[in-house]
Amino acid sequence: MKTILVTGGVGFIGTNVCASYLGKGYKVIAFDNLSRVGSEQNLEWLKSQKGDFIFYKGDVENCFELSVVFSQYRPDIIIHLAAQVTMVDSIRNPRHDFEVNAGGTFNVLEAVRKFTPDSIFLYSSTNKVYGNLEYESIDELKDRYIYRHIEGINEQYPLDFHGPYGCSKGSADSYVRDYARIYGLKTIVFRQSGIYGPHQFGIEEQGWLAWFCISLLENKPVKIFGNGKQVRDVLYIDDLVNAYELAIDNIEETEGQVYNIGGGKNYAISIWQLFEILEMGLAKKFIYSFEDWRAGDQKIYISDISKALIDFGWFPEINPERGIEKLAYWIKYGIKPSK
Repeated sequence: MKTILVTGGVGFIGTNVCASYLGKGYKVIAFDNLSRVGSEQNLEWLKSQKGDFIFYKGDVENCFELSVVFSQYRPDIIIHLAAQVTMVDSIRNPRHDFEVNAGGTFNVLEAVRKFTPDSIFLYSSTNKVYGNLEYESIDELKDRYIYRHIEGINEQYPLDFHGPYGCSKGSADSYVRDYARIYGLKTIVFRQSGIYGPHQFGIEEQGWLAWFCISLLENKPVKIFGNGKQVRDVLYIDDLVNAYELAIDNIEETEGQVYNIGGGKNYAISIWQLFEILEMGLAKKFIYSFEDWRAGDQKIYISDISKALIDFGWFPEINPERGIEKLAYWIKYGIKPSK
């Protein structure tokens, strides 16, 4: 039986990854500090699933705790998801953001190098490593922005870290790639965009699609930062988990590589377009107000996902209308965070 270690294993993405690999017959170890809203509920749900599941409460900032897990279980695969995840919190507390994202990733890489150098290591990075992309010409339409000359951002674009969050995630991204070059580790970097789906307890600062969905269902007013025309390519969680699995299964092609992973040009929507989908599907209207643009917010980001298709045959299959319907169903009838 193969063993997979998932840091941040009871967060939104981690819970879905753990459940998928449990279904494939893996021994699954979720390493998490339970700091996120909903993590304890996700943990209880994972414990109820069939399979060999182990939970270890720990923090990636703690080298000793990582050493215990790595030396005891010797995982074949590591998916590193543990992170400080919001730009807003990174500005409030940049030191903590650095220690978790950059320092924590370094600690996990060192554990892999010392204990399991033949294992596969996949790192969840972010589109924020490309910065604001201010040099890319865009046009403003009635309800969204569009790129003037391109269809999406590919992996050849220069890195331009903006804000503490971009710097910490970007530093970790660079470390992961360099550990493949210098130490021969089998690393993969996914620069992810707009992930959403069940087990996501969205908040205003992060998980924007889930946040808007929750707010509409609960009749809560929402804030629109900017003008609502900002665009992201959104990706349903099942498509992301499938991408993880395909990249790992094709490690001969993906080792040492970086991939932009999102919904791509076909699944890119603005806030106004999201509102239209949600209001039509839920037969409700948003109550909203406007706030100034937030620091580091991109007016438009769309991933060019062609490299993933070429290297390991992946493309997203769940369109936003269907994915949002599935998310809304989970929010209405799924597990809820404790008060």
